[in-house]
Amino acid sequence: MTRFRGIFGCAFVLSSWAIGCFAAQTPSAGVADPSLLSSAYSGDETFQYDVSWSGGIKIGELRLQISRTAEEQDRFEIHARVTDYGAFRFFYPVDDTFVTFVQGPERLPVRYEVEQKEGRSYKAHRLTLYDQQGGQVRYRKNDEPEKHFVVAGKLHNEFSSFFFTRTLPFTPDTSVIVPTFADEKRHEVVVTPRQWTRFEETLLGPVNVIEVLPRMTFKGLYDKSGDTEIWFTDDACRIPVRIRSKILIGSLTAELVAYHGTSCGRQWALDQKVLDEEARKKAVKIKGD
Repeated sequence: MTRFRGIFGCAFVLSSWAIGCFAAQTPSAGVADPSLLSSAYSGDETFQYDVSWSGGIKIGELRLQISRTAEEQDRFEIHARVTDYGAFRFFYPVDDTFVTFVQGPERLPVRYEVEQKEGRSYKAHRLTLYDQQGGQVRYRKNDEPEKHFVVAGKLHNEFSSFFFTRTLPFTPDTSVIVPTFADEKRHEVVVTPRQWTRFEETLLGPVNVIEVLPRMTFKGLYDKSGDTEIWFTDDACRIPVRIRSKILIGSLTAELVAYHGTSCGRQWALDQKVLDEEARKKAVKIKGD
């Protein structure tokens, strides 16, 4: 069971930023671009991904949602859920939920809660509380004694760092640090853009993208290994359209199949894309007649 839990765990980790890479020189701390904060991190966004194994075999689904809370202007909730798909659910069912609350201009986490249901019997509840000003982190798993950690400086968790990375002003050959708490300590995660390219076929249509190539340096919530590539749209929305991770056998890919984001004025659904394509074909046929 441990083997399959690790394999599916890698599928989920495609969406998280508990990863790092080494740069040729010491990079500086990442600072968000104010304009990207208002477009790529303003709340009310939903992402739906199909997760497939090498060869295109779909094994799961990933749903990410970020919304502004009613309590404060700069407080957001990041909600994630990963589930199995098809025959995989009979072999090893998975239903994991992750909720992170972030606040302030740096979108730093204050609370992180995890509910895991995997296999036929594994269940776990994890709660992490962050005191960003006091430099402390409190962590509890199930009914185990609470653990306290003293950290040097502000930090993100696996989800807040991923969304914060969307707001960084990427430039060629320039790496930045996004400090992340994982495996019970603070890590100086280095984020490096690899190349600017173009995808002709995505849910959003043809788009220019920025490829970010990190290298895993710690395990995080799941036992993961291998390199990961993430492609963000090269625009004000910075939508992650594809995420690919190498594993022990083959690779896993998370492909965006539905998206809603009011701040960018965009909304695509997989079914709607198919309907639009059929409508286009009919229009061409009618015009030809």
